[in-house]
Amino acid sequence: MLTEPPFIAPQRFLKASEALAQVQRIYEQSIAHLRDAMRRFVAGDDTLGHVRAFYPLIRVKTDTVSRQGNAEGAGLSYGFVAGPGRFETTITRPDLFQAYYIEQFELLLYNHGVALEVCTSTQPIPVHFSFADNDHIEGTMDVTRRARMRDVFDLPDLAAMDDGIANGTFEPRAGEPQPLSLFTAPRVDYSLHRLRHYTGTLPEQFQNFVLFTNYQFYIDEFIALGRAAMADPASPYMAFVEPGNVTTWRATGPGVAPASEGNSPPRLPQMPGYHLVRADRSGISMVNIGVGPANAKNITDHIAVLRPHAWIMLGHCAGLRNTQQLGDYVLAHGYVREDHVLDEELPLWVPIPALAEIQVALEQAVADVTGLKGSALKSILRTGTVASTDNRNWELLPDNQPQRRFSQSRAVALDMESATIAANGFRFRVPYGTLLCVSDKPLHGEIKLPGMANHFYRERVDQHLRIGMRAVELMRERGRDQLHSRKLRSFAEVAFQ
Repeated sequence: MLTEPPFIAPQRFLKASEALAQVQRIYEQSIAHLRDAMRRFVAGDDTLGHVRAFYPLIRVKTDTVSRQGNAEGAGLSYGFVAGPGRFETTITRPDLFQAYYIEQFELLLYNHGVALEVCTSTQPIPVHFSFADNDHIEGTMDVTRRARMRDVFDLPDLAAMDDGIANGTFEPRAGEPQPLSLFTAPRVDYSLHRLRHYTGTLPEQFQNFVLFTNYQFYIDEFIALGRAAMADPASPYMAFVEPGNVTTWRATGPGVAPASEGNSPPRLPQMPGYHLVRADRSGISMVNIGVGPANAKNITDHIAVLRPHAWIMLGHCAGLRNTQQLGDYVLAHGYVREDHVLDEELPLWVPIPALAEIQVALEQAVADVTGLKGSALKSILRTGTVASTDNRNWELLPDNQPQRRFSQSRAVALDMESATIAANGFRFRVPYGTLLCVSDKPLHGEIKLPGMANHFYRERVDQHLRIGMRAVELMRERGRDQLHSRKLRSFAEVAFQ
């Protein structure tokens, strides 16, 4: 016996808000059906049969390659389909993505002048993705009962959440619709759950500008700046969120202590996240990704479903040129990819270009924070190629082979994460940038020693972080439309940003 909520047939909408309201109705009906059945199953009810519910689906049909929008929207690189045909995607979490979906729907209506169809899809919602936040009722079941879940509910199906669309390898079969979005609903849900696990914060807390670092020193400084901002009633940020969803709210007046809620976890998650929150989600999230390209790929795979406006790597690197000094900055304009974690998804022959909008903001931020200009600025800021490797001890390889390759590539710096973050930004159409700080010069006898490292951290971490935050301010002022350029779009792109 199959138990499922009533099917909602396709309905056509000419208003984005009405289409989203229908999406919300379908989603809430499906989630309520699964949650009710799960509660009964945990309580021991064996009369359920097989319980199934489905994601909402949105569809648009066009019969022409032309767009009806005027010059006002012509500059956007998204919001329209590539040509005539039928385009669909499943949708999840309309509560979380409400503003995002409204924008995408409005652009489709504006550019094509055709109705949006909304209905129940044929894609089942895995029961794990129906649980409410902090809902762990499955943990109360014994091993035998948990094993029976697959007989009663749909579990996550990896075949429904691969990245073929983003990778440019997806080809619909004859008669199948073309995609509207880079990610299917199950793929989005999977990443939302992973973000909670890895960062210790809810996806709702993530902001549209993300900073990555590979050192806890930067996080310590970000925490200090975040708490200081909350003590300032004039701060543009309304809250500061730490792992465990510990939230400190901005003070309401001079001399008033900031209010806070939540409890810190007994131990930090693998890649802890921190969020300086603005009401429109244009604040700053910062994640300590730790060391290595695997971590860098992992976290960006999941943050990408949130469709951030930009992400930037702020980390340490080995300076490869004798003229560099400890504490100098490197602004990456190209990458040597020896990280290997994305070779299958993004072949090495694909160039990862520098994005002018990010480069300009980072260079201006260095000038603003340091107060340097002209030749003085160039004396501490070098633009060049950054090599990223998955071998932390590359210096120990025989015959100097890595050194030769890095020299041939004209690399000026080396780290383990930057190329991965940039490449995944390119792959997922998320604007990216890299600003590194030279912490050692292994080719020139200046390796990291405790005394040198401590001095370096004291001198540079605060300044480096402030540069990253200043760059975000500059990008925010210039507007997101200047960031999402055509440079990240392929021949026949999906409509959703």
